[in-house]
Amino acid sequence: MEAKVRLFVDQPLGQGQAVALSADQAHYLFAVMRLAKGAMVALFNGRDGEWRAEVAEAGKRGGVLVCDSQTKGLQMPPDLWLLFAPIKKARTDFIVEKAAEMGVRRIVPVQTRHTNSERIRQDRLQAHAVEAAEQCGGTFVPEVADLVALDRLLAGWPADRRILWCDEGMVGARVALEGLEAGPWAILIGPEGGFSDGEAAKLRAMPQVVAVSLGPRILRADTAAVAALALWQSVLGDWQ
Repeated sequence: MEAKVRLFVDQPLGQGQAVALSADQAHYLFAVMRLAKGAMVALFNGRDGEWRAEVAEAGKRGGVLVCDSQTKGLQMPPDLWLLFAPIKKARTDFIVEKAAEMGVRRIVPVQTRHTNSERIRQDRLQAHAVEAAEQCGGTFVPEVADLVALDRLLAGWPADRRILWCDEGMVGARVALEGLEAGPWAILIGPEGGFSDGEAAKLRAMPQVVAVSLGPRILRADTAAVAALALWQSVLGDWQ
């Protein structure tokens, strides 16, 4: 019997492992999806791959699934981070969802001088990353970090992780990623108002930073994130 529902659980998975459901998970499986005892569910936890599990107990406020067999191993994305300045709520949600779908390891919201949003709900954004992984068949869920000031982040930036900076000042230049080497990378997407002169100067002075254009038009922040991820994945990532 094939599993028609995928569910993220923060519990160990393995042959014969029993997995207790929360009230919300039980409601989703048994009230919303109408599963019953004996039904199969695909489980993943971001560490142990994907497992087929059978519903052993089904209740209104809880339930138990038992792992039967592994259906996928853990599929790690490339060592890529996405750094972006939060924008309006729905569009920030979109960026997180697409980053999880397209294959990043870490998502870092950054506070810049022109960032429109001064706070985020990290737990809500993490939940969006989980939902995206459930829907796209992924077995890894990227961490969504809490909001951090860009200056503070860059001050402690690792020497071996390069930054692909999508620089609005280069709009119209040729989009060129040839000659770049694989390894630890981050993509940096700026706020709707652009980076300040001071922030741009700091980025240009960093040896880890590679400034690129995303084409002949200025893209919205959420569009830019998707475009940059697609470009990087096709040249340096696992889309090759």
